Amino acid sequence: MRIRPMRPEDVEAARPLAAAGDGWAERAGHLLTTDPGGCWVADDAGAVVGVAIALRRDLLWVLSSFAVRPDHQDGGIGAALLDAAVGYGAGCLRGLLTSGPDPQALRLYRRAGFTLHPTMRLSGVVDRSALPTVDGVRGGTAADLDLVDSVDRRVRGATHRSDHAFVMRHSALLVCDLLTGSGYAFATERGVQRLAATNRAVAQRLLWAALARTAPGSSADVRNLTSDQEWAIDVGLAAGLRLDQDGYLALRQLRPPAPYVPSSGFG
Repeated sequence: MRIRPMRPEDVEAARPLAAAGDGWAERAGHLLTTDPGGCWVADDAGAVVGVAIALRRDLLWVLSSFAVRPDHQDGGIGAALLDAAVGYGAGCLRGLLTSGPDPQALRLYRRAGFTLHPTMRLSGVVDRSALPTVDGVRGGTAADLDLVDSVDRRVRGATHRSDHAFVMRHSALLVCDLLTGSGYAFATERGVQRLAATNRAVAQRLLWAALARTAPGSSADVRNLTSDQEWAIDVGLAAGLRLDQDGYLALRQLRPPAPYVPSSGFG
């Protein structure tokens, strides 16, 4: 058994471990290009039995993916993989990751110095009759990415600059830029991939606008909400969505960013 850097041919082999949907392989390929030093696999006689993918943005380290094959979870492989990924963040001031309720993974994150914040999830079909008229929100373009970077620096202390082109291929950028505040959201037919704003009123405008873009009759999803995101919970409940416990937002040397809906893949 050895922990080694991920190679392009490992992406498809690792995809079943991640169990993260069809977009995982494309995201992993993107991060293998932008952050090769953060991409690691556990290799057992040529078989990929574990994967850890991390990225660095400014002085923020983010764990994008972490998984170990169930029949290899008791041999210290997870700890070794996480150590390799965390090592990529040497020199970073802060760390962030999202996690499901897996007790073994949570134990490793806590041992690595992360504070575990329970999260909630909004899901269900949006009540279209509850959607308000939202002004001040417009479709964004690449010309708005400086605004996105500015909001990110203020809210979470780091940008997503290396990931903008990738994310914009898979979601629609919404922007709100008012005298009272600014923010952005990346919206999909299923909800919000990421949202950040300089105040709660702007964040709520953006979330309402994103929910309005969901496909009528289909399920919407807004995840990774800590108790600091009551502005989002209020919007979701008013839109007829259900609130459930989700997983954890794990942070190191960082308070829960707010108003903010983090991306599971990019923080």
